Amino acid sequence: MKADMNLAAAPDLPLEGTDKTFRIRSFIRRQGRMTVAQKKALEVFWPRYGLSLQNPLMENALLPRGVPLILEIGFGNGDSLVAMAEAHPEYDYIGIEVHLPGVGHLLHRAGELNLQNLKVYADDAIDVLQQAVKDQSLDRVQLFFPDPWHKKRHHKRRIVNADFLSLLHQKIKPGGQFHVATDWKPYALQIAETLKAAQGFTPSAPDGSPFSERPHDRPITKFEHRGQRLGHGVWDLIWTRQ
Repeated sequence: MKADMNLAAAPDLPLEGTDKTFRIRSFIRRQGRMTVAQKKALEVFWPRYGLSLQNPLMENALLPRGVPLILEIGFGNGDSLVAMAEAHPEYDYIGIEVHLPGVGHLLHRAGELNLQNLKVYADDAIDVLQQAVKDQSLDRVQLFFPDPWHKKRHHKRRIVNADFLSLLHQKIKPGGQFHVATDWKPYALQIAETLKAAQGFTPSAPDGSPFSERPHDRPITKFEHRGQRLGHGVWDLIWTRQ
């Protein structure tokens, strides 16, 4: 892919299933067609914003300010993550996304805005968490509208499971938060049950409900606007790491 796009500095992305662990992944790589602007953004801005597993974010060495650190898994086209980073320069943000058109779109917007508080991985989130993130270093992990894998035979691909929550518990600081939002009610209910069964997380809602009101600092995404037009509900789960 790098040769096709002539992106010497772009991320080197292995195909699904080529790793030695043969882990069941929560995504399938569908790169899609990239626009000229997205390709150019990868060429120009990846060296500035891009991170790799070979240069891990240990001890916040690449974001050295010591401010709250927020990691978002699967940022899509990146509009909401860019909006949050622009609105909150007092925080540092890490985004993870495997689909290059979305990465290119985010880099284009981040470069236009000259953001100083954002970095990006184009790798599997589990690999990033395991290999590149220091234990108890994250103030919040965001997972907005993950693939619900509707069919029962595909439920094993859902990213929120006991192992995933155990990994997040290692990486989030005590008192930090895990915030997941979904427009698929059966998945929301499963996530709530999985969180209840996990060790070390409690709901942040004042009434102890597993679900919270959408916080004002979570932008409404293009995907969410479309769902609202179709009459879809949205469930936010914000749980605190003990």
